[in-house]
Amino acid sequence: KASREVLTEIGSADLGYGDPRGVPALREALAVWLGRTRGLTVSPDEILVINGVAQGLVLLARWLEERGRTRVGFEEPGSYGGRVHLQRWGMTTVPVPVDGEGLDVAALDASGVDAVVVTPAHQFPTGVVLSPQRRRELVEWVRAVPHRLVIEDDYDAEHRYDRPPVAAVKVLAPDQIVHLGSVSKTLAPAMRIGWLVAPSGMQEELVEARYWLDLASPALPQITLARMLTSGAFERHLRLVRQRHKARRDALLEALGEHLPAVRVGGVAAGLHVLATLPDGVDDAAVAEAALEAGIAVHPLSRHREGEGPPGLVIGYAATTPDRLREAVRRLAPLIS
Repeated sequence: KASREVLTEIGSADLGYGDPRGVPALREALAVWLGRTRGLTVSPDEILVINGVAQGLVLLARWLEERGRTRVGFEEPGSYGGRVHLQRWGMTTVPVPVDGEGLDVAALDASGVDAVVVTPAHQFPTGVVLSPQRRRELVEWVRAVPHRLVIEDDYDAEHRYDRPPVAAVKVLAPDQIVHLGSVSKTLAPAMRIGWLVAPSGMQEELVEARYWLDLASPALPQITLARMLTSGAFERHLRLVRQRHKARRDALLEALGEHLPAVRVGGVAAGLHVLATLPDGVDDAAVAEAALEAGIAVHPLSRHREGEGPPGLVIGYAATTPDRLREAVRRLAPLIS
């Protein structure tokens, strides 16, 4: 609906070569949205619109590499896609353990890296929220050395069901934290819209790098998202999908409890997936392969770590109805056994 409205109103000036930072209307709307929902006080000029978090990681990898900084801390376990993306652009990812409070900052300090990627709002794949103590420790770590950098991937921050929202970590050390977000998990990955808010000393170089990479993001999706943000349609959409996702999550948890009572389930208070930790000795990759052959798509936890660890399955539920989720778990149970 927002796209149709935009298409009837835009003029030829909206379809020229745009500002590499993004369409002004979207940056203005995002500044308001980030201030209200993430606690970030930013001006529209500080926001760089990007083609999803993936492009943000590319820009940051290039920025770090130009300074000879090719080692970056990465959560262990952590997103396979994010890790491989950084490696593809010349970064060496150094595993930093994650526990029940989030990133282990003492281990980060011992690793010797001066930059780290974290998902503090809803860690992928464990679903852990970075605890208040760890947030303070992370800020102390980044402030201890002037050139250290935290890259905050605000993954799944909008999808929460049984807990209140948490503010962005960038609020605590704005001069040394980059904030990344997108609409890939709230609207659709195909929109290819994200945002990057960098410390002031990095902004100009990142905008220039973005220009030489692909000039700018497509204007029509940006204007459409700006319309959704300013009209309230985006927030109404989020309220709707939160209710729907909560019902689907509850159906998945009920089915796991019935068919796989020995499996420990985590990350249930927010997000679009749960982590089911399997009994020791189970080959999670083999289970995931057998499940796929049976028409059930799950990720083995081992795919998202570089070292050894307990087996598990990352089970997404947002795109599947409650009945299909129950049936999938019923069929998945004997494969694990």
